[in-house]
Amino acid sequence: MDTVCPPSSLPEQVLCRLDEIPDGGATAVDAKLADGDASVIVLRHGEQVRGYLNVCPHAGRRLDYAPGKFLLKNDTLICAVHGATFDRADGMCVAGPCRGEHLRTVAVQVNTGWVHLSPDPSPLESDS
Repeated sequence: MDTVCPPSSLPEQVLCRLDEIPDGGATAVDAKLADGDASVIVLRHGEQVRGYLNVCPHAGRRLDYAPGKFLLKNDTLICAVHGATFDRADGMCVAGPCRGEHLRTVAVQVNTGWVHLSPDPSPLESDS
């Protein structure tokens, strides 16, 4: 079962503008989560976004090959270190050394063109 990282009890956090993420692309942003500061991957598809911790479950390293730059192919996100391949829609590792594991979901939402941490994750935002 995938673990959802709850947002912190801090005031609502704006992560970035939606238009800062190319449609079909991804970026990394810094966020304050309940368990501390973290790098969060925000993936965009049209007006929808998904958020994951920027940590590969295989070796605990960041997935980006340069800060905020990710290997994306079709509907997958690829870890730049060991090639683990994750489904963008649910964070499931579909190929590579951690097949069957998940990226940790961070609940995010779009509100008036801005990407925010979700204050109250719904079942659609978690991967349960």
